[in-house]
Amino acid sequence: MSGRPRAVVDGLPQYKPGKSAAQAAADHQLVEAIKLASNESSYGPLPSVLEAVADGANLLNRYPDHRGEALRAAISEKQGVASEQVTIGCGSVGLLQQAFLAYVDPGDEVVYPWRSFEVHPVFSAIAEANPVTVPLKDQAFDLGAVEAAVTDRTKLVILSTPNNPTGTVCGTDELLQLLDALSNDVVVIIDEAYLEFVTDESVRNPITEILPRHNNAVVFRTFSKAYGLANLRVGYAVGHADVIGAIDKVALPFLVNGLAQAAVLASLESTAEAELRERVAEVIQERTRITEALSGAGWPVTPSQANFLWLPVGDDASALFQHLESKGIVTRPFENEGVRVTVGTPEENDRFLEEIGTP
Repeated sequence: MSGRPRAVVDGLPQYKPGKSAAQAAADHQLVEAIKLASNESSYGPLPSVLEAVADGANLLNRYPDHRGEALRAAISEKQGVASEQVTIGCGSVGLLQQAFLAYVDPGDEVVYPWRSFEVHPVFSAIAEANPVTVPLKDQAFDLGAVEAAVTDRTKLVILSTPNNPTGTVCGTDELLQLLDALSNDVVVIIDEAYLEFVTDESVRNPITEILPRHNNAVVFRTFSKAYGLANLRVGYAVGHADVIGAIDKVALPFLVNGLAQAAVLASLESTAEAELRERVAEVIQERTRITEALSGAGWPVTPSQANFLWLPVGDDASALFQHLESKGIVTRPFENEGVRVTVGTPEENDRFLEEIGTP
């Protein structure tokens, strides 16, 4: 081996992205395949945003604004908070990594429910933190158990809501109860990457409901999912100025590129917001249709508040994944647990339902 990597890196579990449709087609000698594995938008960028991205290409020879001041100002105005309460990053996942860099020393504890987003154990290992995982209860977070798991060594609590891969959510009152019980020394990250797809009335806006009451809470959001900008990698965080300032200090220079900043600014315009509402409504409608079809066919399906569905099929996960891939449908397997399926276009969803059949 060349060089001497840190011991933790040598044994690090790698994040595994979903297989591409082209690779799946090649592996199974198919003409084509569809990808329902990565919770991307199947609809592409919002139409009114494409022009802004094209115009921004004229400045590819220039570094972007390191702080993204125009973008921070637009987000702070939209969310009704001060500009120093907002930062931007490489998707919500990039902001999560910055939070680890800012707060977690070797030996510190990080508490999160599990199963959840796959980078949580990876970032914990890199930081040499002690991950404290709290089992799900009926495919959802048990916030009482999360509270009980926090000790004086806990630095971060991470809550992805809707949760990836189960699609379940934490109600706002539940989150408030948890935060009321925790020390202000513990930073609680509320990762709302799939917020736009939530219809559950128990979920209210944590920026207005939680942040004014708890300085240790921070909300992460992204433009990768509903807004269709996954390729540009941009998200934002809203929280107390002290927390945002700590996260900012560990950011790489010029982390959010200029095209991404231009695309997000255009995405926040009223025209794009109208396009977004129409798109999200169709995804929710399709989510309901697929859920009912799968349930009617005898498949176990966890009610989802995201743009994907979770099939908790246990030991049959790998077999189901392989069957679907052989038919040109790429999903995301979690060995011995379940299969996650992104809600695609109506045509993609029809093809998925046709091929999955009955258990």
